[in-house]
Formats: sequence, C-alpha cells, structure tokens
Amino acid sequence: MERAIEIFAAISFFVIGVSHVFQHRAWAEFFVRLREQGRPGAFANGFLSLITGSLIVAFHPVWSWPGMVLTVLGYAMVLKAAVIFARPDWGVASMGRVAQETSQKLVFAGVLLIAISGLLGYSLWSA
Repeated sequence: MERAIEIFAAISFFVIGVSHVFQHRAWAEFFVRLREQGRPGAFANGFLSLITGSLIVAFHPVWSWPGMVLTVLGYAMVLKAAVIFARPDWGVASMGRVAQETSQKLVFAGVLLIAISGLLGYSLWSA
C-alpha cells in the first residue's frame, strides 16, 4: 500500500505542480473565488488537504529517508485541514494572500510540488 500511495502522490503532485507553474493565474482565480465564499470556501479548501493528507497518513507510515518526506507532508496536510476546520476565518485570511497581481508566487509552490514528485519518482524507481 505504501508504494501505491507514493505513486498516487507522485502523479498528483506532478500534475498540480505543472498546473501551478503554467496556470498560476487560474489558480489565483480559484483561491479568490473560494475566499469570496467565506467560511464555506475555507471548508472546501480544507477538504482538499484532508482527503489527500488522510490517505497519506493512513497508508504511508514511513519514517526513513526519503519516504518520510511524504509522511511528514501528509501530516502537515491533515494539520492544515484541522486548523481550517477549527478556525475557518484563518483559512479565509490565508486565501486572502493570493491575488491575480501576485499569482507568480504560486509558481514557486508548483516547482516545489514537482520537486517532491521527482523525489518520489526517484525513490520508486530505485526501490
């Protein structure tokens, strides 16, 4: 199951990362529209992290290098979701940092996701 979660994460992070790099304005629009929904938008954003993070936490209990990167990321995603669900106004405020004028910031997040995907791919290939 650990291998399956690594494949799932590698594919998901790669696709979302590439999209962040080439469609950063669309992602900014997505987060602006979620923010416009207020707390329900924060909950929607929280569910995105909770679903992926929960899958990782449940099926990838790896605490050695490099697999632990994915495990730690999974716990971070669950923690993010928990904070958003407990304090949705914080989630709204967090999405408030994203704007069309500053959408280039999302490119860095995309590059980071692609790098994590590459690390996972290398780990899968070398195993």
